Amino acid sequence: MEVKNKIILALDVPSMEKAVELMDKVSPYLDTVKIGYPLVLAEGLESVSRVKEEYDCKVICDFKVADIPATNQKIADVTFQAGADAIIVHGFVGADSATSCLESANQHGKEIFLLTEMSHPGASRFLQPVSMDIASMGVEMGITNYVGPSTRLDRLGKIRQIIGKDSFLISPGVGVQGGNPKDTLEFADALIIGRSIYLAPDPVEILESIIDSIEL
Repeated sequence: MEVKNKIILALDVPSMEKAVELMDKVSPYLDTVKIGYPLVLAEGLESVSRVKEEYDCKVICDFKVADIPATNQKIADVTFQAGADAIIVHGFVGADSATSCLESANQHGKEIFLLTEMSHPGASRFLQPVSMDIASMGVEMGITNYVGPSTRLDRLGKIRQIIGKDSFLISPGVGVQGGNPKDTLEFADALIIGRSIYLAPDPVEILESIIDSIEL
């Protein structure tokens, strides 16, 4: 998956009105958006379809799918039917649950991203001890897209070593959580950035400054 300017916007706003207001400003700089539960629970899966159609962008649905295989497949199916290009899937629930999402993606001509480890402090207690095993499992399954934390660059580097240079790795945690764009891109292929952009008084100014910092 190619990502313009190596930035994926986390569109975690509470309404379609806010989403449109933000996208009208930043869409010239971006071609990939991550939509999670805040917008979808407020506006329905139509929000995915609308963002994709109105802004001609790729949409990754960040649903962190983590259920039994049958339920996972239903979630993935309806998400892809709504127009999502990819869905983020938790790996800790095991290969059978992740496989159900992968099979759905293959049937719809879409993709999944396997979540290895999250970027917030609490992830160190339960996810961190198994994140490398999750990455290894993904490789065994033939998964080529992954999510890893920019807030722990040593661990992000280890994840990259496991998944190999040809896999596509995206990374949240840059900005508000403290991750550094340029340092993160030593290991990741694209950054996931949300609050630093959508909470800024001037989102375009912040976005341009991030792009400049990457290019320096």
